[in-house]
Amino acid sequence: MSAPTRGRANGAGGGALAWGLPLAVLVLTLVAGSALGLWERAWFVLLGVVFVCVVLLAQEVESRLPLRLRGVYQRVLALGFPVSLLLIWESLAGSAILNPRWFPPPSQIAVALWELTVTYDRFNRSSLLGRPWLVPEMLSESGWAGVQALVRESHVWATLSRVLGGFAIGAAPGVLVGMVMGLNRTVRMMLDATMSAIYVLPKIAIFPILMLVFPNPFGEGPKIAVVAISAFFLVAISTMAGVQGIDKVYLEAGRNFGANRWQMFRHVILPAALPIVFSGLRLALGTSLIVIVAVEFVRADRGVGFLIFYYWQVLVTPRMYAALVVVMALGVGLTALLQWVERRAMPWRLGGDGRG
Repeated sequence: MSAPTRGRANGAGGGALAWGLPLAVLVLTLVAGSALGLWERAWFVLLGVVFVCVVLLAQEVESRLPLRLRGVYQRVLALGFPVSLLLIWESLAGSAILNPRWFPPPSQIAVALWELTVTYDRFNRSSLLGRPWLVPEMLSESGWAGVQALVRESHVWATLSRVLGGFAIGAAPGVLVGMVMGLNRTVRMMLDATMSAIYVLPKIAIFPILMLVFPNPFGEGPKIAVVAISAFFLVAISTMAGVQGIDKVYLEAGRNFGANRWQMFRHVILPAALPIVFSGLRLALGTSLIVIVAVEFVRADRGVGFLIFYYWQVLVTPRMYAALVVVMALGVGLTALLQWVERRAMPWRLGGDGRG
């Protein structure tokens, strides 16, 4: 047998093995798990085996696709995996492998989310979105005061206003202090140890101190302040790292072109540090949402965190999970908004046209 013939034969054998082995293990796992009743006792192990087999098969499929189809295939994988997880969850809860009382199926969570959206809780005098469908009626009857009353009853608005307010108050000085620390060694030496010590404190642990500081301990001030403190340290430390990590070549080029201090800052230092600054802003925004949900567990009568804790207390778990879905949606939305700002602030990373 010639060398090319042997190569084709080995390639065919290797391809058959790459397909056949994971496919055989996948089928055997599914059949044996159902026939021997293993799903009830070791479903997590079987799912792990299934996941590995599916990954191997997916890699083999992608390697055989033409290049023009691989982008579409990757998007299908990115969408198909979470959908598959939801279907598996639905199946496990429906067959009582997972306790549906503590892990309600996604279909029940979707119904609970719809109910939260369209109903008004008369006991807490609140709703999820503030009943926006009543805005025209309230505007005609009570004017803007009625619309503001609808907004104030919204759990989503309560959480969003605290996150955005605290993030803005903490991020702006965080960028400024981080820039100064990155540019000035003396300031960095003075502040670095102190900031490192305060940064590691759990922000929920300093919330009682903030309640003592503000005149109204149960108002919005302490909640916004704890979010601002959380955002400040993350943004300041990231900004300092971004300034310190600027390539010396850029600085030398700016000096060789005769740039003064302001021109160096505006045209060299700031653009070079912006990617790391925005990475810190993304971390700070996500942390702000985490912190405010934790604070709303402790002291709030409005907010998505309050909803999660309230429905845990009354053991209405589908609505508790629905509130968790709302938190995830807020995280995705806020991150997308910040990414939009990032694309506008750094158009050179998009080829110079500024379009996202």
